[in-house]
This record gives sequence, structure tokens and C-alpha cells, in this order.
Amino acid sequence: MDDSTLRDRLGQLGLSEKEVDTYLSILGSGEATASEIADDTGVSKRYVYSISESLEDRGFVEVNDHVVPTTIRARPPEEVIDALTDRLEEMSGALDSRYSASAREPQQFDVIKSRVTVIKRLTEYIRNAEREIMLSVPQQYLPEISEELVAAVDRGVLVMLVVSSADDLRPDDVSGLASVARSWNQPMPIMLTVDAQFGLVSPAEMVTRTNSDQRAIAFVQQQLVPVLSGSFLGNYWLMATEVTVADPAPLPATYHDFRHAVLQATLHLRAGHDVRVSAEVRAVQADDDITTIEGTVVETKQGVAEPQTNSYPIEHTLVVDIGDRTVSLGGSGSFIEDYETDEVTLSLAE
Repeated sequence: MDDSTLRDRLGQLGLSEKEVDTYLSILGSGEATASEIADDTGVSKRYVYSISESLEDRGFVEVNDHVVPTTIRARPPEEVIDALTDRLEEMSGALDSRYSASAREPQQFDVIKSRVTVIKRLTEYIRNAEREIMLSVPQQYLPEISEELVAAVDRGVLVMLVVSSADDLRPDDVSGLASVARSWNQPMPIMLTVDAQFGLVSPAEMVTRTNSDQRAIAFVQQQLVPVLSGSFLGNYWLMATEVTVADPAPLPATYHDFRHAVLQATLHLRAGHDVRVSAEVRAVQADDDITTIEGTVVETKQGVAEPQTNSYPIEHTLVVDIGDRTVSLGGSGSFIEDYETDEVTLSLAE
């Protein structure tokens, strides 16, 4: 580190320019009198005493006023650094609690310039997912995030995975990494959406090469993320080939992600199970009060697992027999179903 940078770093620790000059003078001599330091730095002897007391309070030097003349000795740098580190660690808990209490909202848009940041953001978003992940990644990068994907599946997140630039991808290669995994032998961008809130788009080269000059974009915007999800389902998901589908999850279970509920109902119906549904619903395009729908799932319309039964990529519907009639349920924001809902409980008929 050159002298200018060292001075800047000491300034960032709260030392004034004169304090930096004095401290570096003391460091250079190891131990000196106030007169010697004053001559070296061009300040008065009285000012040297004042600065030395301040440096001693911060742990940088030791002032020996038991001898005549008084001497100022620099503490070993490793001791100074250890002391500063201890103080920072002491502050950590208090800073964390204050940050957690008033954590700011993430930036809506963030242009990412480095491979390291793209990887960090991908793993962070996947690790924090609570309901749904849509992800496309090149095959060579898959091992770097496999642990996070397995953990997401284990905690009940719907994981829809497309492995791009895939060469002979086998079911064992993606076992446990996704609810449904597909492969495509063509290159495609890295795309990630999480819980319909977080999104990231990056050229594949940003994680497969260390010297890429490409840029990625991460964003937090509930109006924009569904657009990316629609593109993922309508373009890339349809082009990819299904490799594996996880076994049906144990029921009863409550789903806050409607697509996940539709997938699980589909898998259980295909396994020959009678599936019951209970949900608080609102009539689509109406101001009616919330009501409870309970009945038997007789059909699903979905495009997550083959064979697809929906009419367009974002259609995911539960068709439910409620005794006197059959009704259709869609997720929040539905417009062609009879009812929309935010939460669905599925169970097996006794």
C-alpha cells in the first residue's frame, strides 16, 4: 500500500490530517519526544501533546509522562488492528438489531457488472425463496447452486428449472434440485424469478466466463416480475424438454403459491388419488365478499408438468366439484376463472 492510500485509510478511521501526520511520525521513530515530533511534523509541541492524548485514547500510541521529557511510543500495529477489530465486533450486534428494525427496501433496479455479484445475488435470492422459483442456468454452472436448490425443494418451494446448453442431461443430474426440471441444448440467458417479487436476468457468459464485459440486471418490482415469469413460461419453458418431475408431496398441505397447488393436485390425480380442496375465494371481477369453497378436484389446467393441459402458458386452474355445480379456481389476479384465491389447502379424500 502506498503512502497516499495509507493516509486515506487512516482518515477513514476518523483521524484528522494532522493526527495522521503525527501518528506516522511516531510510527517512523517508534518512540519520540514531543519536541522531536513537533520538529518532524511542523506543529507546536503543545499540539503534539493534545494529538498524542487523542491517539492514546483510540489505542494507537502510549504516552509515557513518568519520564522527563515525556515520550510517545507507537503501539505495535498488530495490537492496534486487533483492538479496532474487537471494537467493531462489539458494535456488530447493536448495528444488526438497528438495521433489522429499520431495514430499507431493496433497490428496484440494480445493474450488476461482476460475475461474483451475479453469483452472490442468485444464491441469495434462491436461499431466501419461500414459495416459487423459476430459474434457467447453463449446465456447467448448475453444481454451484445445487445445494441452495436442494434446500429450497426440501422446504416446500416450487422450483421450475431449465438447464440450458445441456449435453445429455440425465434425471440423476437434477434429482432433488427441482420440482420439475427441463433441459435445452441451446444457450439462453440466466433468468430467475422468486416469489413473484424478485427477478434477475443475466447473459450466461457472466457466470461461465471470468472476463465478461456483459451486464446483468436485478430488480424488485411486483409489476415487472410477472412479466418475466410469463416470458419464462411462454418461451423458454415450452422449448425445453422435461427431464424429471418430483413425486407428489404429502397431503394435507396449504399452498400460498397457486401454481404449486395446481401441480400437486395434478400429480395426485395422475396417481389415482381423490383430491379435496378448501380455499377462501373471491368472485373474479366482482366486489363480492370472501367466501369459502370446498369440494373435490376433478380437473387441472396447467403447463408445469407434461402433458400440458392449459390453453396458454400462464393458465393454471383447479376445476372443483362443490356438489351442486363445478367451479374454476385461479390464483390472485385471475380473470377467466370463476374465483381467485391466495391460499389453497389440498387433502386426500378419506
